[in-house]
Amino acid sequence: MLFRRRKKLSLLERLRLFVWPQKSFARSMRYLGKRVLRLNATPHAIAAGVAAGVIASWTPLIGFHFVLSFALAYVFAGNMIAAGIGTAFGNPLTFPFIWASTFKLGHIILDRGKQEVEHVSINLGDLLSRIDWAHLWQPILKPMLIGSIPPAFVSGLFFYGLTFYSVRAFQKRRKRVLAEKAEARASARSTAGAPL
Repeated sequence: MLFRRRKKLSLLERLRLFVWPQKSFARSMRYLGKRVLRLNATPHAIAAGVAAGVIASWTPLIGFHFVLSFALAYVFAGNMIAAGIGTAFGNPLTFPFIWASTFKLGHIILDRGKQEVEHVSINLGDLLSRIDWAHLWQPILKPMLIGSIPPAFVSGLFFYGLTFYSVRAFQKRRKRVLAEKAEARASARSTAGAPL
């Protein structure tokens, strides 16, 4: 194989790399940012795709974030690749914050009061082992899904604006640089072909 490691990673090392990248999350985020900027689409399509991915990351529907982001990108006329990249908003560092805030906000929106939130006792392992979605929906998924709507809307708008203006500036600068290079090549050809 062409790009195989010489020394095979152990199971513990692979697990660590799955949770925490080797070169850090900052480098991974910079890479994804550059991938978004270099997509070949309109600024609106790219921004709508990223916003769709961010919105999907707020939902508690783990495993369906890509599907949901693609559906939202289709509705918003967004780029599907940008939607997939936008789901990186939900990662091991942000999921605890996302889940805690959407759970709490969902209970506030549903007006369940502070007492019920503090006394919710759920045996999650038992519910998941039996896959009892009816009992999982009411105490956990429903408040998280409803609580995800306001922050998803706000962060979707924020990331749409940030991505739209960044992509538009990048594409303008790129067109200008390419035009300058084409002009320089044309002038070099014309001077090379001119008689002495």
